[in-house]
Amino acid sequence: MTTEAGETGATTPAGHWAGADFQEPPRTPGGVALCGACRVAGSCRLGVERERLDEDGVAWFELACPRDQEGGPNVAHGGWTAAVLDDCLGHLPLLHRVLSVTAELTVSFVKPVPVQRPLEVRAWVERRAGSRWYIAGEMVLLPTRAVLARASGIWVTRDRGHFARHEEWLAQQKTDQDTDGEGQ
Repeated sequence: MTTEAGETGATTPAGHWAGADFQEPPRTPGGVALCGACRVAGSCRLGVERERLDEDGVAWFELACPRDQEGGPNVAHGGWTAAVLDDCLGHLPLLHRVLSVTAELTVSFVKPVPVQRPLEVRAWVERRAGSRWYIAGEMVLLPTRAVLARASGIWVTRDRGHFARHEEWLAQQKTDQDTDGEGQ
């Protein structure tokens, strides 16, 4: 497989990597799988620095909230917290070499998340039913391990046609500019 090196050392396969015929996603030196936008940046824009899957099938992520995600004084924006939990829990199937998309996500905000402090997210599979992965996780402050947020949700295995079907659907949607003031 041909790869390109990003400025931060992330390796990315040439071309698309998101098909149903599983291909390893681009990863940082810390093992973090990169989404499309982060692949261009060469690092996780959410601040995830390391990810790994342990022998029990639990995923572990080391991270810190970047200063540019501050919502209040020295506190992460709640949207950042939800996005990180969605991303980390969603990487669990990926670490098992399964491509999936989020179907449902519930986040409980326990304590404010500090910016630029070491954090850890842990994610585990509660159960699987067909193409559905029921995943839970929590975010903690290091080194005290104080729980900051908890999440649970459903991820659905996706096939090669997932994004193509989305593009077809989107092409059928009319924008306000397309209707030129016609009734909606």
